[in-house]
Amino acid sequence: MKFEELNLNQHLIEQTNKQGFEQLTPIQEKCIPEIIKLKDVVGQAETGSGKTIAFCLPILEKIKPGKGLQTIVLTPTRELCIQVTDVFQTFGKKIDVTTTSVYGGVGIHPQIKKIKTSEIVVATPGRMLDHLRRRTIDFRKVRFLILDETDKMLEMGFIHDVEKIISYTPKNRNTLMFSATIMRDVKRLMHKHLKDPVIIKTKSQVDKSKLHQIFFDIHDKKDKFSLLVHLLKHKTSDLAIVFCATRKESDLVAKNLKKQGIVASAIHGGMTQKQRTISLDKLKKEKTDVLVATDVAARGLDIKNVSHIYNYDVPKTPTEYIHRIGRTARAGEKGVAITLLTRPDHDNFRRVQSDDELKINRTEIPEFKKVPFFIPQKRRRFKKNRRRRR
Repeated sequence: MKFEELNLNQHLIEQTNKQGFEQLTPIQEKCIPEIIKLKDVVGQAETGSGKTIAFCLPILEKIKPGKGLQTIVLTPTRELCIQVTDVFQTFGKKIDVTTTSVYGGVGIHPQIKKIKTSEIVVATPGRMLDHLRRRTIDFRKVRFLILDETDKMLEMGFIHDVEKIISYTPKNRNTLMFSATIMRDVKRLMHKHLKDPVIIKTKSQVDKSKLHQIFFDIHDKKDKFSLLVHLLKHKTSDLAIVFCATRKESDLVAKNLKKQGIVASAIHGGMTQKQRTISLDKLKKEKTDVLVATDVAARGLDIKNVSHIYNYDVPKTPTEYIHRIGRTARAGEKGVAITLLTRPDHDNFRRVQSDDELKINRTEIPEFKKVPFFIPQKRRRFKKNRRRRR
């Protein structure tokens, strides 16, 4: 189905053409008509399926410019908040609909000013609650509430914040939920707050026939970084994402990759919003070759042209593994997911392999040059023993 076949504002259709969108994705084709009918919708779809457009276009079709705040979108992370805002701003510009981002880590006062002239606010739960407590946002005219990446929000412990925010919204609103998985807590939220929802599920956008999954069983943990450098330099075609378990390790790996002449950037929750935005912009504009990340980058972020996923640390569950590898093998392109396995990773890897649908093949380790991995030494403070003068 083509966008021209939708009965939408012509400015919205023109913008889809400018953005290079021709055919609707499955989630868009199924969701847009239901949202236009003002139905509550639950959409199960992975990142990269086009779900943002699936709720953005019909919401913009229903928004009345200059009539106050009418739509709230909640997202689990600041990066996704910015990304969703960008989509609304791109499509809403020609129809005079204003969208504002609301998230923590930046000053609240500029947000307060922008909220007053916005029809749509995209927010993270914590900062939205800050505005509600300060009474700097008015929900009385809100017609649409959208929970994006709902399962991730609940996994991150935002359930009480989300419930509190929902309690401020009008009862006659329309509610839309989008989630990669419909787990128990998501179902509970759905049954409690949605009215006779239309449940829409789509197949994975990852083409498993074009996704090559392998692992290397590395005997000496010290060789893990050297093998990663070899693979990035000799076996990686386009952009790559390297997943690490901790913020500290993400920073260390990124810094050491730079020492080996690899253009790398780190992204994780411990960075300032400005630092995180710079890292993402570099990757999207192809000014960097490798993004070294914690799982904050596995969900919600639409990063194109990723050819390789490297699990520098093995995720703890099959679900986390699937979210990671879902960054590649999209839109008909080939992709490779590589897991670097050492002895401490075996327990996690056994849990990942418990999913029978995952076909991860062992591969012989190629010859590679050993390179150093520098770990900054903490400065020790020595106290001088001073003798009292007699």
